Amino acid sequence: MAGSSHGHTPAAWTGVIICFIGFCIAGVFMVAANPLGFWAGIVVTLLGGAVGLAMKIAGLGMPKESAEMAAARARAGQAQISS
Repeated sequence: MAGSSHGHTPAAWTGVIICFIGFCIAGVFMVAANPLGFWAGIVVTLLGGAVGLAMKIAGLGMPKESAEMAAARARAGQAQISS
């Protein structure tokens, strides 16, 4: 996982930050026994996922790896192990 830079994109960071804010909002209102505020936090959390997905579609996320690239990565890994 360390060599793949998984999640180090603007789409991933933005989506996670928005989801975290929504989680915090929902948590505060859950403790305060305010159902409307709790559900507003849940909506913000879901919005974070939608924003992250939209940013990925817009090209700010990590592209999917092709089969050729995966095979080359596997060959390179095997070459390092056998050296």
